[in-house]
Amino acid sequence: MQRRGAGRGWLRRRQQQPPPPAVGPRAAAMAPPSGGVPPGLGGRPACALLLLCYLNVVPTLGRQTSLTTSVIPRTEQSVAYKDFIYFTIFEGNVRNVSEVSVEYLCSQPCVVNLEAVVSSEFRSSIPVYKKRWKNEKHLHTSRTQIVHVKFPSIMVYRDDYFIRHSISVSVVILRAWITHQYSSGDLNVKWEENLLHAVAKNYTLLKTVPPFERPFKDHQVCLEWNMDYIWNLQANKIPQCPLENDVVTLLGFLYASSGENTGIVKKFLRFQNRELEATRRQRIDYPVFTVSLWLYLLHYCKANLCGILYFVDSNEMYGTPSIFLTEEGYLHIQMHLVKGEDLAVKTKFTIPLKEWFRLDISFNGGQIVVTTSSGQDLKDYHNQTISFREDFHYNDTSGYFIIGGSRYVAGIEGFFGPLKYYRLHALHPARIFNPLLEKQLSEQIKLYYERCAEVQEIVSVYTSTVQQGDRGQEACNLRNSYLDLKLRYGRPSTCRAFPWEKELRARHRSLFQALLELNLVTVPRNQNESVLDFGGRIFEKAVKRLSSVDGLHQISSVVPFLMDASCCGYHKASYYLAVFYETGLTVPRDQLQAYVETIRLKDDEILKVQTKEDGDVFMWLKHEATRGNAAAQQRLAQMLFWGQQGVAKNPEAAIEWYAKGALETEDPALIYDYAIVLFKGQGVKKNRRLALELMKKAASKGLHQAVNGLGWYYHKFKKNYAKAAKYWLKAEEMGNPDASYNLGVLYLDGIFPGVPGRNQTLAAEYFHKAAQGGHMEGTLWCSLYYVTGNLETFPRDPEKAVVWAKHIAEKNGYLGHVIRKGLNAYLEGSWHEALLYYVLAAETGIEVSQTNLAHICEERPDLAKRYLGVNCVWRYYNFSVFQIDAPSFAYLKMGDLYYYGHQNQSQDLELSVQMYAQAALDGDSQGFFNLALLIEEGAIIPHHILDFLEIDPTIHSNNISILRELYERCWSLSNEESFSPCSLAWLYLNLRLIWGAVLHSALIYFLGTFLLSVLIAWTVQYFQSVSASNSHLTPAWASADPTAPTASPAVTPTADASAQDQPTVINNPEPRG
Repeated sequence: MQRRGAGRGWLRRRQQQPPPPAVGPRAAAMAPPSGGVPPGLGGRPACALLLLCYLNVVPTLGRQTSLTTSVIPRTEQSVAYKDFIYFTIFEGNVRNVSEVSVEYLCSQPCVVNLEAVVSSEFRSSIPVYKKRWKNEKHLHTSRTQIVHVKFPSIMVYRDDYFIRHSISVSVVILRAWITHQYSSGDLNVKWEENLLHAVAKNYTLLKTVPPFERPFKDHQVCLEWNMDYIWNLQANKIPQCPLENDVVTLLGFLYASSGENTGIVKKFLRFQNRELEATRRQRIDYPVFTVSLWLYLLHYCKANLCGILYFVDSNEMYGTPSIFLTEEGYLHIQMHLVKGEDLAVKTKFTIPLKEWFRLDISFNGGQIVVTTSSGQDLKDYHNQTISFREDFHYNDTSGYFIIGGSRYVAGIEGFFGPLKYYRLHALHPARIFNPLLEKQLSEQIKLYYERCAEVQEIVSVYTSTVQQGDRGQEACNLRNSYLDLKLRYGRPSTCRAFPWEKELRARHRSLFQALLELNLVTVPRNQNESVLDFGGRIFEKAVKRLSSVDGLHQISSVVPFLMDASCCGYHKASYYLAVFYETGLTVPRDQLQAYVETIRLKDDEILKVQTKEDGDVFMWLKHEATRGNAAAQQRLAQMLFWGQQGVAKNPEAAIEWYAKGALETEDPALIYDYAIVLFKGQGVKKNRRLALELMKKAASKGLHQAVNGLGWYYHKFKKNYAKAAKYWLKAEEMGNPDASYNLGVLYLDGIFPGVPGRNQTLAAEYFHKAAQGGHMEGTLWCSLYYVTGNLETFPRDPEKAVVWAKHIAEKNGYLGHVIRKGLNAYLEGSWHEALLYYVLAAETGIEVSQTNLAHICEERPDLAKRYLGVNCVWRYYNFSVFQIDAPSFAYLKMGDLYYYGHQNQSQDLELSVQMYAQAALDGDSQGFFNLALLIEEGAIIPHHILDFLEIDPTIHSNNISILRELYERCWSLSNEESFSPCSLAWLYLNLRLIWGAVLHSALIYFLGTFLLSVLIAWTVQYFQSVSASNSHLTPAWASADPTAPTASPAVTPTADASAQDQPTVINNPEPRG
C-alpha cells in the first residue's frame, strides 16, 4: 500500500528536481520554474534549501556572468548569429535601486525579459520586479540597455515608524531571458509560459544584507514629538526568538500511581518557532517522535488494561500514541489511523516487576521500536521492532496526554520516574538522555517494597499456619466440652515456633510481636484479604496507643507498627507515616463521616453548640421536636443521620424523626427528606409508592428540591426523559443546582428530548452552573474541563482546575472524621490527642485544620516545641493564608508575625502591610486599625495597597487624610455598640487635629502682632532719622547749651555721632514762639 507519509513524499519530490546548474565563468543555465523554484507564495523548503546551497557554491557572487548557454536545438547551432543575453550589476548588494546593464543579441524579432525573484525563510520564488521590452529592428547586433531595478523598502531598509516589519531575505535571483516574437513572445503572455519558450537565458545571485546592517530610509517626513519618542523607546531593541526545541519533560520527579482512576494531565501547545510548527504539521500523517520514561511496577494490571501514557483527542477518543499495560505484563500500544479506525499491537515480551527500568518507544512513520532497559548502565534490555503499512494520524495538539489513570481507565500500580517526549525525532535508545536523577529516593522505594514483600509473606504464611492448626484441632476434638469452653473463654492459641531465621525475626521484631498478640483465627481465608485485615488490626492498635494521654510520647515505638500496617496495604497507616515524617512529629524530619465540618477553635459561639446525646443542646432540640417544632425535628434528624455537632450517627433514630415530621407536619423540607429516605431505603424498607406521593406533595408546596426529585424519579425508574427534562428545567429555573447537573447529563449522554446526539458544550455550561451552586459532581466536571482544555468555552487553566478539585477534596468523609476526633479531644481538654488529629488533617491542606492547629500551638507552645520539628505557628498560619477562603484572623496573625519577626523570620513591613490590607478587605476592622497604626509609626502605605482598599490617592493625598479614612472604615465595621478602639482612635486623631489647629492659629496671631509692632517701630524711627538729617541748625539749638563746644564744620553731625557711638539726634528741639 502506498504510504502518504510526509517523509517519503518529501523524498519523492526531491527526486523530481533537476540537478543544480554547472558553475563556470559564464554559467547561463537557470533552474526552470517548474522544477527548482515554483512561483507563488509558500514554496517548499527544498527549493529554498537548493538556492541556499547554490549561494554557498557560486564563486562569482554578484558579478557579471561570463558564459551564455544557448537552448537552441542542435540542428540550428550552425547559424552564425546566436541569441545570447547576459548582464552586469554595478554593485552586488541588494539596494533600493540597483543599476543593471543588460547586453543581448536577437537573431529574430524578440522580447527581452528581466525579473527579480526572492526567497525568505518561509516563502520562496516571490517576484518583486518585472520588466520586458521588444527588439524588432536591431537584429544580429549586440545591444546594451541600462535598467534600474527597484526593490521593495522592506528588503533594503531597517524597521522604522513607517516600515514596521522588514523581512530577512535569504536568496535574491536576478534572471533574464529572450523569447522570439513568433514563438509565444507576445507581451500579453504570462511570465511562466514565456520562460518556457526562452531561446537564451541567464541569471545571477545578489548579496542580501541582514536587517540590522541595513540603513534607515529617509522618508522626508517629520513625526510629531510624541510619536517619535514612543518609537525611539523600542527602535533599538533587538528582537529575540525564544529558545525552543521539540523535547518536552512531562515528568521531572517521581510520581506514585495507586492503580486508581487518577493521573496527571499534560497538554502540548503549538510551536512558536514556525519551522518547528511547519515540520509538526507535515508529520500529522507520518508520525516521528520518541517517548522515554522510567517505571517501577508493583503488580501487573488487575483489570483488562491499565494506563501508562495515552493521548485523548478533542472527541474524547484514544489517539496516537496510547500505551497501556495488560494483565499478563505485556505492553498494549494503540494508534489512530488516518482513515478513522484504530489499530493496536501487543509486545512479545513482558516488562519486569519491582525493578526500575526505562521504557523507550520511538515512532518513525509506520515503524515502532520498543525497548526496555534495566540494570546497571542499562545493559539488560528487550527490544522489538513492529512495522505497519497503514498511515497513522498524529496531532499532539488536538487533545491532551494522560499519565496514569483517568475516568476512562485505571492507572498502573507503581511509580513513574522522569518522562521525556521528543515530539519531532525518532531516536535510538543510546541517543536518549533521560537519567534517573533521584537515585537515593528510587533506591529507598525499592528497599521499602522489598521489606513489604517480606512482611506480606510472613503474615500470609503465619495466618495460614494458625488457621490450619486450628481446623485440625477442631476436627480432633469436636465433642470435647472442656476444649469448647477453653476456645470460647480462654486466650486464643498462637504459634510460637516460627519457621524463619533469627536474622529475619530480628529485622521484623514489631511484626512478630503483633502476630503473637492478635487473634488471627478469625481473619479471612483469602490470602490478600487476610493480609489487609491484619494490617487494619495493627493500625487500630497503633492508633489506640497514640490516642492515650501520653500517646505523643509513644510515636517512635508506634512507627514500626504503622510501617507494617502500610506494607500490608492499609493506606491510612501510610498517611500517618507521611505526616509524621513531614512535620517531624517526634521522628526525624526528612528534608467516617459524610463531610468536613468547618468549626474554628477561635469561634466560641460555634463551640457552645457542640453537644452529645446527653448534652443540653441535644436535649433541648429533642424537647422541641417532641412538641412538634418542625425546625427542631429537621435539625435533630440531620444531626442523627449525618453525625453532626458531636452527635454519633444513628440513621434509625433519624428516620423516626423524619417520618414523624413528614406525617404530622406540613413542612415541605421534612416531607422531601423522608421521601428520599424511602426511595433509597436508607435505614428503612423501600416504599416507592409512598415516596412518590410525598415527593409530589413537597413539590406542590414549591420546594425546588422536590421538583428536581420528581425529574430524578422519571429518569431513573420510568426512563421518561421528556418528563424528567420538564421537571429539571422547572427546578433549574427555581435555582436548584442538582437540576442543572442533571440537564448536563442529558446533553452529555445525547438523550435530551428533541436534541440529536451529544452536545458537550451545553453539558459543560450546565455543569458549570451546578458547580457554582456547590454541586460536587458538577465541580469535578469543571475541574476536568479546565485541566484538559478540550472545549473552547473552557480553555486550559490548571490553576482553576486545582481550585475546583480542592473544593471537592475537602469534603472527604474520612478527613471529616479525623477533624471531628480532634475537636472532641480539644473540647475534652485532651491537648495531646487534639494536636495529633489536627496535624493529620492540616497536612492534607484543609484550611480549618491548619488555623486550628496554629491556635493550639499558640495556646500550648510547650507541646508544639516538644513534639513538632517545625515552627508550628508560622507554618500553619502561613499555609492557611494561601487558601481560597482564609479567615481574616489568619491574615492578622501573619501580619503580626511579619511585623515583629518570628524566630528565623526577620521583620518585613511590606508583607505585614499586605496581610493587614487583606484582612481589612475581608471586612475585619482590626485590619484597618493596624494599617492606621503603621502610618502613625511613620510607615508608608504603597499606592497599590491603597488601590487594593479602594482609597483614591488623589482625594486622600496625605497621611492625615488616609488615617481619617482608615479609622472611619474601622469604626463602621466595629461590632461594639459602645465606644470601640476604632472610634476612640478616630476621636483622638480629630482632637489632635483641632488642638494643633488652635495652637497653630494662636502662634500665627502672636507672631503677626510681634512683627507688626516691630515694623511700626522701625518705620517711626526711620522717618524721624530722615527728618532730622534734612533740618538746619538753629540759634536756639546752639544756645541751648552754652557750655558745649562749637561743632567743627569739617565733621557732620552724623559722622560725629557715629564717632561718639551716639544717635544722630537725641531729642528734637521744641518750637519756640
